[in-house]
Amino acid sequence: MSIPGSLNGIRIVEIGTSVAVPYGCQILADFGAEVIKIERLNGGDDARTWAPIVDDVSITFLSLNRNKKSVVLNYKDEEGAKLLEELLQTADVLVQNLRPGALAKAGFSWERLQEINPNLIYVEMTGYGRTGPRHLQPAYDAMLQAYSGVVSITGSEDSGPARVPLSMMDMGTGMWITMAVFDGLRRREVEGKGSHVEVSLLQTALGWVNTPLMSVAAGSPVPKRLGSGFRGNVPNGAFPASDGYVFLSVGNNDSFYRLLEAIEAEHLKDAEGFEDNLARVQNRNRVNEALGEATVKFTMDELLQRLDAAKVPHSAVNTLDKVITDPQVQALGQLEELEHPQLGRYTAVNTPLTVNGEYLAHTQAPPLLGSDTAAVLGGLGLSDERISDLLSAGIIETGEPQPKNEGNA
Repeated sequence: MSIPGSLNGIRIVEIGTSVAVPYGCQILADFGAEVIKIERLNGGDDARTWAPIVDDVSITFLSLNRNKKSVVLNYKDEEGAKLLEELLQTADVLVQNLRPGALAKAGFSWERLQEINPNLIYVEMTGYGRTGPRHLQPAYDAMLQAYSGVVSITGSEDSGPARVPLSMMDMGTGMWITMAVFDGLRRREVEGKGSHVEVSLLQTALGWVNTPLMSVAAGSPVPKRLGSGFRGNVPNGAFPASDGYVFLSVGNNDSFYRLLEAIEAEHLKDAEGFEDNLARVQNRNRVNEALGEATVKFTMDELLQRLDAAKVPHSAVNTLDKVITDPQVQALGQLEELEHPQLGRYTAVNTPLTVNGEYLAHTQAPPLLGSDTAAVLGGLGLSDERISDLLSAGIIETGEPQPKNEGNA
């Protein structure tokens, strides 16, 4: 079962590529908005070609674009620009992440958008923000992880700096886009007009590093790389078993003493540098090494059973294949089987919330390129003949209409 979202009747135009805007608009589509994804001719969204590819379908694209419609339109052409204007006149929201200034250069500045539709909520995403010496430069997730200091505190002293191998800046910005749209819709109810919201990867990145950034600003030393460790308490991180790793997070002496008993290392209780959390933090390497020498004597299963019995906060370090089949993950029901016209059945990860115990409805798999061009333009009043002329002129592209997943509605 699934529940309809609250944004039914809201039309969102997405001019987005890659991750951030598509992810944010996918969340909005899950909430029930009609999201019309404007894609360029000759290939569409860059993510359609990103690995991994299965049966000519990008899994990356699948993960970011469900419940949307695809319209292929060259709005840089004068006639195409008029069509985009007509579409925006019917829209509640426009979200875009083109290169800074590109949409304005194409004739769609905020001032022009206000003329086209005074009630439009315009969400503009950039890499470095609305002002400053780098505000016109393009940026990508890994670049902002580096620029904001995340890479400098990730990895270990031995391995050197490392990026988080997820699109954390992009997807975080996508979540801010979602909140911005909800706020814009509420603001419009109160003020009776649209608004211009600006988000950026850098602002999201600064939000992620807020605590260490504030610590340095308050005079604390610049953080060092701690591998899987954490600055606030020790032990906290991955410790070896004989056949894998187990993650520990021990925040007080009671838990620490239970840990020592569980791993048969009670002799460390009175060891110098192990007295309390502050001492353990100051002697991090020595503590971690001693604990690792104890934990590695057990298999993962043995270690997990002992830690369970001792009520020590812990987790297996799971690989993704184990995550998929994990009983707790399965019980949540967030992994949902959907139907795709090329792939058949595939697994999607639902938006991470439930309403009255139900996940938001999935009504359509990620769209085939241009699958909705004819239907959306027809909804603007264009005749079949006119659409055919636009197709012949190379202003639009169309694809095969895509069936809905009625069973998931």
